[in-house]
Amino acid sequence: MVKHSATDTLLAAPGENRVALRGMDWVAYCQMRSLLNERSRARLTYDRGTLEITMPSEAHEFYARLIERFIIILVVELGMRVKTLGSTTLDREDLDRGAEPDNGYYIQNQPLVAGRAIDLAVDPPPDLVVEVDINHTDIDKNALYAAMGVPEFWRFNGRVWHIYELQDGEYGECDRSPTFPMIFKDDLYQFLITCQADEVEAEINFRTWLRTKINEL
Repeated sequence: MVKHSATDTLLAAPGENRVALRGMDWVAYCQMRSLLNERSRARLTYDRGTLEITMPSEAHEFYARLIERFIIILVVELGMRVKTLGSTTLDREDLDRGAEPDNGYYIQNQPLVAGRAIDLAVDPPPDLVVEVDINHTDIDKNALYAAMGVPEFWRFNGRVWHIYELQDGEYGECDRSPTFPMIFKDDLYQFLITCQADEVEAEINFRTWLRTKINEL
C-alpha cells in the first residue's frame, strides 16, 4: 500500500456552514433540536448554553461517510463487533451538553448495547466518536466528548486526522488508534485519496492490503 502524507491533495471544496446561538438553556436547546431535526439536515451541538447549528457541505459528507466505511472495513476484517450510531443524538442533561456527531460506534462495549436503544443515563458512551470539522467550530468538542467519557475521539479537518484517547478525564493525542493499533494515519489518507477517483477500487485495495497485513501478524 503506497503511503501518502497529510500534505497530499485531498478534495478541495467548501466546508460546513455554522451558526452559534448563545445564552440558551437546556429546554430551549431541546425545543430547537425537535424543530430542526424534523425540517432540515442540520446537526446540533450544545455545550452549557451555546448551541451550534451545522449544515454539512459536500466535502464534509464525503469525508464523514468514507471514514465510516474505513472503520466498518476494519471492524469486519479484524473480526470485531460493532453497533453503529451514525449521528444519533448524545444528550447528557446532567452535564448540560448534547451532540450529534458525524459517526459514533460501540465496538468494545457492543455486547452491552446490542439490539436495543441507547440510554446514556445507564449505558456507557460510544467507544469511538468521529467528527469532521472543515470549518471553525465555536464548541470545544474535545472537552465536550471528554466530559461525556468517550474513550476515543477522531477529528478530521479535511487535511489532518487527529486521534485522541481519554486519559484521566482529558484527551491525549495518539499516533495511531487504540481500537485499531495496526493502522497508521497515512493508511486513512491513502484510502481517502484513492476514494476521490474510485471509491469501489479504494475499498477493494484497502481490504486486500489489510488482509495481507493481518496474515503477516
